Amino acid sequence: MSTTDATAAPTETTETTETTGNTGNTGTTEVTGTADLAAATAATAATAATPPPAPGGTKGTRRIAAVVVGLAAAITLLLCAFGLPSANGGPHHAPLGVSGPRQAVAAVQERLPQEQWDVKTYANAHALTEAIHDRDVVGGLALGADGVDVYTASAGGQQISTAISGLGTGLADQRHVKATTHEVVGFGADDPHGTGLGSLALPLMFGGILPVLILALVAPGAATLRARLGGVIAFALVAAAGVTAVLHFATGTIDGEYARTWLGLAFGMLALGLPFLGLQSLFGQRGFLGLAVAMMFLGNPLSGLATGPYWLPDGWSTLGRLLPMGAAGSLLRADAFFDGTGAGAPLAVLGTWSAAGLAMVLVALRRAGRGEESRVRG
Repeated sequence: MSTTDATAAPTETTETTETTGNTGNTGTTEVTGTADLAAATAATAATAATPPPAPGGTKGTRRIAAVVVGLAAAITLLLCAFGLPSANGGPHHAPLGVSGPRQAVAAVQERLPQEQWDVKTYANAHALTEAIHDRDVVGGLALGADGVDVYTASAGGQQISTAISGLGTGLADQRHVKATTHEVVGFGADDPHGTGLGSLALPLMFGGILPVLILALVAPGAATLRARLGGVIAFALVAAAGVTAVLHFATGTIDGEYARTWLGLAFGMLALGLPFLGLQSLFGQRGFLGLAVAMMFLGNPLSGLATGPYWLPDGWSTLGRLLPMGAAGSLLRADAFFDGTGAGAPLAVLGTWSAAGLAMVLVALRRAGRGEESRVRG
């Protein structure tokens, strides 16, 4: 061995000893490191061979089951809300006017089911038509020796008017006389069946939901609540103007006074929008969604926009007219076709809903103001 080789060997040994932690036992350290590496490799292999546990476990399965059952119940309830009123639809204590000879009127009263028709007698056909204009009755029959005159008001309810026409035709056939139908208060000439009015339910409902939902996305937070309140009011006025224009000039459903119809529709949208905004400002999206579901399940099918209030079962009809959509539909009929007759009750309902929504917004504004003062003082 050369001198150079002998000098280099100790140097290599020293570096190896320092690298292994200066233990002075290089062989032992290397064996220990190899064992740790083998153990880690075995643990990794075992972990890879074992499949990962299912996310959520039993709790996740229960949640999925709850969602499935809840959605199924919601769909069933939705069918009941829309289907049952239609399946049980028909005249329910509808006020019907009858004029003519006393004996003939008494025979009609005995023939008609009391749970369907509330018969009121009038001296002559003129008094009967005045009662229809005043909304005391939904239609009537004038019995004469030469025939039966049937007086209808399709604008008050298309199905009820059809049922009254059927009564008059059947009665005329029994007496072997002719039945003549007179439309006292009808829809516009371009839409004699009121299709445009029946399609107003969804625009009314979304006229309350959409502005609140979209404005919350565009300008979220308590600091913009006043601006969103102004936006909801402005939207109701502008959207109602557009909807009224369609009903007047496009479909021809309404040929009454434009301004009165427009303001009534705007009030109806506002009576939906303000409660939505109030619940959202106080309780967040949960409050908003709760009212949205209620309006979808109850407000829409019970509004009576397509049928009129007397075609729904009594309890359903009363509930429908106490909700914003039903009250808005009643106000629209009163303003557009009956010169405002019968507008008092729906105005009171819409005013109550609007006041409740505005009160919730004011509470939210006051709460936000107190929070701001606390931050400034802090």
